[in-house]
Amino acid sequence: MTSASEPPYAPYAIPAANEVYNLLFCDSPAAFAAAPGARPAGWQATLFAEPAASAALRALADDAAQEGRVRYLAYRRLHALGRDVPAKVLLGVVVEVRLTDGLDALAAYAEGGVRYINHSGRIAVFEGVSSLEERVRALFAAAEPVVARIGPWEHARKPPPEADSVRLTFLVSDGLYFGEGPMSVMQRDAMAGPIIERATELLRAVAPLAGT
Repeated sequence: MTSASEPPYAPYAIPAANEVYNLLFCDSPAAFAAAPGARPAGWQATLFAEPAASAALRALADDAAQEGRVRYLAYRRLHALGRDVPAKVLLGVVVEVRLTDGLDALAAYAEGGVRYINHSGRIAVFEGVSSLEERVRALFAAAEPVVARIGPWEHARKPPPEADSVRLTFLVSDGLYFGEGPMSVMQRDAMAGPIIERATELLRAVAPLAGT
């Protein structure tokens, strides 16, 4: 499918897959708010409080037991409020690969959660799966040296990668970082190669659980 020039994007034929896809990147905070009429979870109440409570936001952002995406959103709100946030705290890794028959997207977050969208649009979500934890840690270990050497992207998130390309997006306390290029080049790259290798290992563990 074709995509718009700015997020949200719609690379899948299935609307639910597009919704999950865009949520991977946390660049639309309003999408994480409680539904109208629903009681917000504690983190939602903190994240969307008006006026904002900076101390509560910082506690949420620094809570290692909290979901990586929630922590990222908390850091971004603190930044929007003009508060200092730590640099280079890696909270999520998203790997996108454009195949001939669609887009594969694999995301892992600091608390160990994993989301996978198959090129067919099939969605798999895993939280607290012990068999995936070691592979998520390995992926983060491969990504952290790259995050240490690059910086945040200052523009709107780009459309999904083109054919035969791979994009690596990092949710970091001080913004979204990314790198991309042809798969054959990225696999041989000293920084990107280990990330792709660890992501492939994670995907091999996820695929049977996802039924793909």
